[in-house]
Amino acid sequence: MVMIRVDMDADLILHNGRFATLDPANPDPEAVAIQDGRFVFVGATRDAMALAGPKTKTIDLGGRRAIPGLIDSHTHVIRGGLNYNMELRWDGVASLAEAMRMLKRQAQVTPAPQWIRVVGGFVEHQFAEKRLPTIDELNAAAPDTPVFILHLYDRALLNGAALRAVGYDKDTPNPPGGEIVRDAKGNPTGLLLARPNATILYATLAKGPKLPAEYQKNSTRHFMRELNRLGVTGVIDAGGGFQNYPDDYKIVEELHRENALTLRIAYNLFTQKPKGELADFDGWSKIVKPGDGDDLFRHNGAGEMLVYSAADFEDFRVERPDMPPNMERDLEAVVGLLARNWWPWRMHATYNETITRALDAFERVAKDVPFDGLHWCFDHAETIDDRNMDRIAALGGGIAVQHRMAYQGEYFVERYGATKAEATPPIAKMLAKGINVGAGTDATRVASYNPWISLSWLTTGRTVGGTRLYPPANRLDRATALRLWTQANTWFSNEQGKKGQIKAGQFADLAVLSADYFAVPEDEIAGIVSVLTLLGGKPVHGDGDFAALAPVLPPPTPDWSPVREFSGYQKRASYRATSGDVVRTQACGCANACGVHGHAHASAFGAVPADDAKSFWGALGCACWAF
Repeated sequence: MVMIRVDMDADLILHNGRFATLDPANPDPEAVAIQDGRFVFVGATRDAMALAGPKTKTIDLGGRRAIPGLIDSHTHVIRGGLNYNMELRWDGVASLAEAMRMLKRQAQVTPAPQWIRVVGGFVEHQFAEKRLPTIDELNAAAPDTPVFILHLYDRALLNGAALRAVGYDKDTPNPPGGEIVRDAKGNPTGLLLARPNATILYATLAKGPKLPAEYQKNSTRHFMRELNRLGVTGVIDAGGGFQNYPDDYKIVEELHRENALTLRIAYNLFTQKPKGELADFDGWSKIVKPGDGDDLFRHNGAGEMLVYSAADFEDFRVERPDMPPNMERDLEAVVGLLARNWWPWRMHATYNETITRALDAFERVAKDVPFDGLHWCFDHAETIDDRNMDRIAALGGGIAVQHRMAYQGEYFVERYGATKAEATPPIAKMLAKGINVGAGTDATRVASYNPWISLSWLTTGRTVGGTRLYPPANRLDRATALRLWTQANTWFSNEQGKKGQIKAGQFADLAVLSADYFAVPEDEIAGIVSVLTLLGGKPVHGDGDFAALAPVLPPPTPDWSPVREFSGYQKRASYRATSGDVVRTQACGCANACGVHGHAHASAFGAVPADDAKSFWGALGCACWAF
């Protein structure tokens, strides 16, 4: 039993649960009590109930597993929120046939001049067909509506309408680092390739229409709720291309002022100006400092882009790019400025060769400005070697790993071989060396924002396409993996002891799971969701028995938003009906939660052909029918 002094009745008591506290001193309590947004008691049910008063709410968890709210140490939630309602997500879609059915349906409701955007979060290997759509297939599905499909950061597919919308023709030159693939007559085919960097993909996507501010606000709320549905309560936003400070932060700042954030957001500033990076960080350091804000929205430091001369990207379908000779000089100037101003930083680095050169610059800066107590890190670090891990440990740094290999593992094996892929990245060794390690997604333009895909990858070593990359020595046990998604990630935002555990005194951020993460077969980890998510002791998502606890969101806007029909991450439903059968759908626990996304479940209840039920409910990612 662990508690802190309570001077008044608890606000909320959760009991009859299986709490994974991640607190070694109190690993398996029966109940928790919450007051003023924090856990005040974690222990026996009888003692928790002693804190109840006339206004205390109690929730019986029915024996379900509860975990600390998940924290993503590297994502792009601010940019993702501005665009979520415009995007048709193929995250979790099991077949190309289903993906194309979704796209064709979306083409029927998307008005001119809007686009259909499928922007990351999927890979061709997840499809049963193991391929991407052809340009001809895109043109057939959407002959008049522009379609832009971003596949990782290696390519984009544009149909004919999209090529016309962006103005690419036979006279359009290839930009530096990218290729517009052409036919025998020199006309663009609709395939754009990153060779080796993704600038052409970023720049083309940026040509599309944007949502007006009021819709961006709605979009951000729906994206946050989607993350809450997956058990996420905190993120570190790593900035991103075409995410300018302060302009593109106005929507999230407005939501914060209105007390409408359902995530704790720590944000990093990402320079947008090649050769102007030092000026950016110098200017920002005069107007904002790390820690500014509060426990819901706060500045966290610099990165993940520190200088453009050090950007090595992550496209394993092409050879590793060599960084220019001015990389160290550029980095030394920026990191020196950051260290002197005591700004934490993070740096994107895929390859060991880039990390070696970056550490050369860091070590020179550290001779003049010691990093003692300054939380800095590398992001990604897929091919880092032992020597560089030791150098990071010596400088007190960290490594934030993302599940990009779950999406790109097959490409890595094709280029470098299965043996090299066995420790890419070498997470178990990082931990053994005492490095601060945290986990995240790098969503939304490469991997999916779904944390359970990452937890599955960390523990099973498998890609979303089913390839086993890692031997047991580089896989994590489930408790360690969960710690990387909770307590460990607080180091990267300087919030140790505030959150990440179910522990008296910490923020009452918690997720009650649809299945027991510690007991389900390994191939079911990726399908876990939250049925109740609390942020500061208040429900921000509810499903099933807890659906009535969740605050109601307005429907996604605009009215043609793909989120209205398809929501976000697609659950792989198991169909038990066959073609031609008639089934009777019935109300279930997910009806209210799906109503959050604007789905009219109630009007669909009744006897319907099985094919229609499969199409309707399968598209929603729900299993709402009974036979």
